[in-house]
Amino acid sequence: MKVAEVYASLQGEGRLAGTPSVFVRTSGCNLRCHWCDTPFTSWQPEGINRDISELAAEVRRYGCSHVVITGGEPLIAASINDLCQRLRDTGHHITLETAATHLPPEGPPAVDLMSLSPKLASSTPDASHGRWHIRHEETRRRDEVICQLMQAAAYQLKFVIDTPDDLDETIAWLGDLGIMPNTPESRHVYLMPQGTAVGALDEKQRWLHMACQKHGFRFCRRHHIDWFGNTRGS
Repeated sequence: MKVAEVYASLQGEGRLAGTPSVFVRTSGCNLRCHWCDTPFTSWQPEGINRDISELAAEVRRYGCSHVVITGGEPLIAASINDLCQRLRDTGHHITLETAATHLPPEGPPAVDLMSLSPKLASSTPDASHGRWHIRHEETRRRDEVICQLMQAAAYQLKFVIDTPDDLDETIAWLGDLGIMPNTPESRHVYLMPQGTAVGALDEKQRWLHMACQKHGFRFCRRHHIDWFGNTRGS
């Protein structure tokens, strides 16, 4: 498995925000979001190939019960199912963060929380990126994969919102998945402002917070930007 970094920090997003966790960041992605905040795992993937047994042992040495497997796109990483099972067998709580566009041949890995982040149209890189403009747009939405992952474990649906148009697309997409605003299922939906600077996030969260109240969604602050800034390993 190609891994960009392993580190201990606090979960900054979603249902478990604030939870001390070990992060395993795989390298490699089948998408190319134009605003990607980890280009070292997508646009210019870096990292080293790690033995699964040795990687699981490193995670255990942190002595932390919560593990977040992220990327890049961890569901395209070799042996992802094996890594998840080894960590669960040793009592770890696993959150897996994915764009929900791909399933391993063995099916969904065994995890405790599927953090699904479907990519909206605004994530697509412009036409100057050639094949990635086309490939990203053709690949970013896989409702059948989303549904399988939602059924495999407890889940949260996390949408990155940049403009009101993104909110409209999100609501329409959720409707296609059978999730309507202000229903019990809408509590699993998190809306997160797009940005990597505190000022930009503050500006967007003013209206996004109100939208969450209106539709029964949860507002998802990017706490790690507040706590650590947009830095690696934090």
